[in-house]
Amino acid sequence: MTDDIARIVRETKTIAVVGLSPKPERPSHGVARFLQASGYRIVPVNPGHAGQTILGEPVYATLSDIPSDIQVDMVDVFRQSHAVPAIVDEAMAALPGLRTIWTQIGVRHEGAAAKARGAGLTVVQDRCPKIDFPAHLRRR
Repeated sequence: MTDDIARIVRETKTIAVVGLSPKPERPSHGVARFLQASGYRIVPVNPGHAGQTILGEPVYATLSDIPSDIQVDMVDVFRQSHAVPAIVDEAMAALPGLRTIWTQIGVRHEGAAAKARGAGLTVVQDRCPKIDFPAHLRRR
């Protein structure tokens, strides 16, 4: 897993954050802010805030709404585990060039993970990039 995370840190440029909250006290906001500060572009995905901005970026209702000129490398999921299969299906259909599905701490779905891996994606479950990325960022 450490090798996968090191590669993700090096190769990822743009991260769609599904379930990104505009509230600074929410974990999704803190993680996205950390990713931005580390040099990644974040793409907020939250249907309740579509059309607004979070952390200076336009918010999209769904992954399918992200314009095709934005190359998303990783999808970071801040949703409940039961929502993961639909997110994975939409990500694989809507985001050509996607490399990684990442689910946050407490979020797992083995069936969706197997499907994504079967399509050639790297899957990291039940982890947080704000915790896992720092050890690898200086080598980026």
